[in-house]
Amino acid sequence: MKPLDVEPFFAALKAANPQPASELEYSSVFELLVAVLLSAQTTDAGVNKATRRLFAVARTPRQMLALGEDGLAAHIRTIGLYRSKARHLMQTCRMLEAEHAGQVPRTREALQALPGVGRKTANVILNVAFGEPTCAVDTHVFRVANRTGLAPGKDPLQVEQALLARVPAPYALGAHHWLILLGRYVCLARKPQCWRCVVARWCDFEPKTTA
Repeated sequence: MKPLDVEPFFAALKAANPQPASELEYSSVFELLVAVLLSAQTTDAGVNKATRRLFAVARTPRQMLALGEDGLAAHIRTIGLYRSKARHLMQTCRMLEAEHAGQVPRTREALQALPGVGRKTANVILNVAFGEPTCAVDTHVFRVANRTGLAPGKDPLQVEQALLARVPAPYALGAHHWLILLGRYVCLARKPQCWRCVVARWCDFEPKTTA
């Protein structure tokens, strides 16, 4: 993608969706952390279905710990890898209580020290909860960044660094959401829906698909 195309690319995404947001349901930073931890290899819709039940009985690390690992697992058993996720979440809750007074930390280093929290999850929390201009690179963002030519890279870290270098400052906060939603609903893995894509004119992918 040509440098001059990057700004209109994001301007078009913003015009189509001025206030992009996560599709995960949450009402606190801790609930967001829980939802993101549970979302690995699971759809947001599947996570939301489980967390509606879970958050009805446990909305804080202390309440989560009171459930016990088996009790927590019972609430999230519809989610893939639910047993290992329950174990990581319980360990995370213990660390939050012991080291952070029950609060989710605001630094990347502290977030990534939590069990089950990698760079992608930390970036989501920093961006969505704390308003940091980071860009979490999941499979959708990785695909869109490479396919469009916006920020090519061989691995998620390369793509993340390329995005941070190329995304214009006015769009930095929303870029993560715009790219995820584009990949989830339009720039599909098997066949991108170029005919309904608002940024197709600036995209390097050829040949463009038709309906």
